[in-house]
Amino acid sequence: MSRRARPGTIRLAQAALLLAVFAFWYAMTKPGLLPPFMFDNDRQAAFFFGEPLEVLGRIWRWFVRDADIYRHLAVTLVETLLAFGIGAVLGLVLGLWLALAPTASAILEPYIKAANSMPRIILAPIFAVWFGLGIGSKVALGITLVFFVVFFNVYQGVREVSPVVLANARMLGASRRQLLRHVYLPSATSWVFGSLHTSVGLAFVGAVVGEYLGSAQGVGYLILQAEGTFDINTVMAGILVLTAFALALDAAVGRIERRLMKWQPRAGETEKL
Repeated sequence: MSRRARPGTIRLAQAALLLAVFAFWYAMTKPGLLPPFMFDNDRQAAFFFGEPLEVLGRIWRWFVRDADIYRHLAVTLVETLLAFGIGAVLGLVLGLWLALAPTASAILEPYIKAANSMPRIILAPIFAVWFGLGIGSKVALGITLVFFVVFFNVYQGVREVSPVVLANARMLGASRRQLLRHVYLPSATSWVFGSLHTSVGLAFVGAVVGEYLGSAQGVGYLILQAEGTFDINTVMAGILVLTAFALALDAAVGRIERRLMKWQPRAGETEKL
């Protein structure tokens, strides 16, 4: 079996790859540096893909010189957290209820499947009509994206509780409330934490898409305004900011998950037993 590279080596390779991508981007969009082979002249590439130095300059003005992006980032963060929190709680509660209520589950199953199969992004204009262009419509869209991920994970987690564990708990005199607290909830929680990264990502997507389709603030709003004036450099700057923001959210979720799931064995530990 091949040995895994050291973390420092992996980080160095990742940084080198990022620099190579930026160097290629610069070479492709700098007029006169390379002969045009995709466009009629050497300035069209910069128009369609932006110029890296201009993009970095825009990010610098947003964060340092003008410092006017922080309120937009705050709005996007609040929308993401609200959508994630409300959607996760609703998915957890309804998933537990339907998993423990076979009759209700059988009645509602076709409707839940129909709602889950619907492309929920198309609800964004409807939410904008219902809740306006404020934070409510973005949160509502994010909730619809998060809810079904958490719901199906909780539903599956409760349904896959070992019958042996349930039989042993009942033999020891556990009540229905004790089963819910000590058997069903831990099983469902492990599945919920397993879907945290996906849920937070979808909440973030819902917030940004909602801002892009109609809002007065947020990073998606900045991208929409730049697109309306064909300012590709600002559009690319917004995309890079959103990417960094999403990576920061994912890292925070990963840290919370590791803290709350300490009881889970790490990769490779079960093979050593």
